[in-house]
Amino acid sequence: MTHPFLDLAPLSAARFASIEDRVARLLSTEQDVVIMQGEALLPLEGAIRGAAGPGTTALNVITGPYGQTFGDWLRDCGATVHDLAVPFHTAVTAARIRAALAEHPEIDFVSLVHAEAATGNTNPVAEIGEAVREHGALFYLDAVASVGAEPVLPDAWGVDLCVIGAQKAMGGPAGVSAVSVSERAWARMAANPDAPRRSYLSLLDWKERWVDAGRKVLLHAPAQLEMLALEACVERIESEGLDTVMARHAGAAAATRAGALALGVGLEPYVRAAADAAPVATTLRVPSGVDASEVVAVALAADPSLPLAAGGGALAKEMIRVNHYGAAAGLAVVEACLAALGAALAEQ
Repeated sequence: MTHPFLDLAPLSAARFASIEDRVARLLSTEQDVVIMQGEALLPLEGAIRGAAGPGTTALNVITGPYGQTFGDWLRDCGATVHDLAVPFHTAVTAARIRAALAEHPEIDFVSLVHAEAATGNTNPVAEIGEAVREHGALFYLDAVASVGAEPVLPDAWGVDLCVIGAQKAMGGPAGVSAVSVSERAWARMAANPDAPRRSYLSLLDWKERWVDAGRKVLLHAPAQLEMLALEACVERIESEGLDTVMARHAGAAAATRAGALALGVGLEPYVRAAADAAPVATTLRVPSGVDASEVVAVALAADPSLPLAAGGGALAKEMIRVNHYGAAAGLAVVEACLAALGAALAEQ
């Protein structure tokens, strides 16, 4: 049997490189951008294992579950890790980062999640980046959930390793992801004897065999359909305009917060301050005695297409997440979600 998706000519190195260039423009970066052939956990882990080792002292900021994961990876690399955790209903401040760096001047690596879709908060990366740059540490940023929903500017913010994925606000595929890498980060990895080599996790393999070789020959067969989906996703954002896409997400998030309160059924924003709320997803706290997962189940039974989810893990009983991913970042979708949640809560 034949299929139009399965009978395409192989993706050329030139087209692969052109997609990387378009992603770089999306980030307004002059750094090297490498598109890795897997979900964003691949470059997230690869960047930490490439840049961190037994001689590393890291400040790991925890504003949600991914920050906890990064701390585990850093410790597994042999790094000394100082965790800075804040309640998941708020954001970290640059002042707290500065205080932690002053308390531990030996810190040479800072890891941070820009926006946590799981908890609905976002962190002020521009101000934090200034503090990290003044200290001289390498700055690692997970921008998977924020890209497309709010500005992500690695060069302007002094981010050395910035990882993005397309499956959330960009409204694209989950099977490929990208990382922008500064010259400082490449040098740190090259000097790290424990950095992965000849490995799927290796950024240095991409540096030496792809970037330094002029991007002429791919390391291995690319995930062709995912790459073409990423190209189409970026093209769609370019056509709509990145500022317009971000404004659409911000509008959907603001409307969800306001609408949840206006329902009068006891829903409240989980992230208390609007300035700390991520535009990629809005998290809501259900009334005491109500199980959030049951409310979501009732709402989805009425309309399975709604971008609703209960919180993960321990948050499943108290939190509802309204995702504003890509096309879902619109007022019609927000209204449908709120109507379904209101009806589900009324049943309870």
